[in-house]
Amino acid sequence: MEEYLIGTGGWSYFRIPGLNPLVAYAKAFNFVEVNSTFYQIPQMSEVERWRRLVPTEFTFSVRAHRSIAYKNRLKPVQENFEVFKKMRHICSILGAEILHLQIRGPVGDLAKNLSDFLASTDYGKLRIALEVRETEQSKLPHALLKTMQEHGLIHSVDLSKGEMPAYESDTLYTRLFGKGKHNIYQPTDGELVEIDDKASGTKSERVMMSFHFVRMYKDAARLKVYKQTGMFPMITRSTGTASLEEVLGEDATFPATKQELMHSQGWKLFDLNESKRVHSRDFLSRLPEGTYGNVREIVDALESIKM
Repeated sequence: MEEYLIGTGGWSYFRIPGLNPLVAYAKAFNFVEVNSTFYQIPQMSEVERWRRLVPTEFTFSVRAHRSIAYKNRLKPVQENFEVFKKMRHICSILGAEILHLQIRGPVGDLAKNLSDFLASTDYGKLRIALEVRETEQSKLPHALLKTMQEHGLIHSVDLSKGEMPAYESDTLYTRLFGKGKHNIYQPTDGELVEIDDKASGTKSERVMMSFHFVRMYKDAARLKVYKQTGMFPMITRSTGTASLEEVLGEDATFPATKQELMHSQGWKLFDLNESKRVHSRDFLSRLPEGTYGNVREIVDALESIKM
């Protein structure tokens, strides 16, 4: 594999005092998926500023505006051609080689729409990564997959959900959301290793991995450290129940029942020891039924139980 890029879906929430968020982000990662373009087409002057803020070797990918696939279902209509032209120009400014298209809903009409649209569109050397949501991999129409392959499209998947591309490509493009509802999830070390094994086990020459977990910056950084050192970093300053106390103290609200705590806090990781992270639910599930008034009461209850 020639290139393995780890990044996230956007940089807006990457905050370091005194630094522009994109400048700060580029100090930690060398790849980002521009997520905002899915919702709103930016001014080209703003796009030019993004490119100036990062090093020359920094890599962008761009999400195509939702009107192309959501509103117009990839049909060869004038609005799609106009929006696609703007997306292509954004990619050109950023030096982005990948334009990500996302489609959802019924897929029966997509093969013809996609074929007609691509045949009428000048996308040059730009690569399109197509993600099909709400349809199981095994149920993707053969005609759609054939059209994607004929036009050199990359099949975008979510490795964290066990998905794999329907066919091999020189680029593996994956957007990671996890096993929880929406993106409310934090992957364990073992789950990140599984994701890495799947990515590394393909014949692709390049991996582009965009994290979208609720704590995407921390989780992407964890995998990056693992790839560099072979070890995962701790995510808190302590271990055991002290680490759990630190995690719950971030935003848990009280009074709260055991079930409420499991629902709102169970997805988070804490450091069981220096080398192992586990989900909070693994310990919260051991709590006696009842209502808790603060984090200390939870820790005291857990420490009174023989683990």
